[in-house]
Amino acid sequence: MAVVILYGSEAGTAEQVAEHMVDVLSDQDVSLYDMMEYDPGDMETSDFHIVVCSTYGDGELPTGAEPFFEALEDDEPDLSGVQFALFGLGDSVYDTFNRGGEIMAGKLTSLGAEQVGEHARHDSSGDVKPKAQAEEWVRTIAAEFLS
Repeated sequence: MAVVILYGSEAGTAEQVAEHMVDVLSDQDVSLYDMMEYDPGDMETSDFHIVVCSTYGDGELPTGAEPFFEALEDDEPDLSGVQFALFGLGDSVYDTFNRGGEIMAGKLTSLGAEQVGEHARHDSSGDVKPKAQAEEWVRTIAAEFLS
């Protein structure tokens, strides 16, 4: 099973986290895509999807995730049979902590995709670095769904 990692970023942290996940999963067939350049119609049931999405502004999607989200809204592809895991990034000082990832997960599941594993929520106000949390999380996801 191929792994497709999609990231939506504003300041680059989600991209860095996604790139680190590629390194962690080096024993897998992994592809990395910026959501700005990925067509949701390309989501295959034979692939396992990892979505890395930050939160921007007042709980919105980051600019990098907007084209992907808009294509999901406009085209409404049938994502039945598509599995994905989500790693969100945010800051708990805001009431909208990790809302970007929640918005993305909600849209994917509303189109039939199945969210699996723990919905990770990195807190930039915490002590754990995003890459460290992502590494531990993606190893758990790989052990559960990619072995």
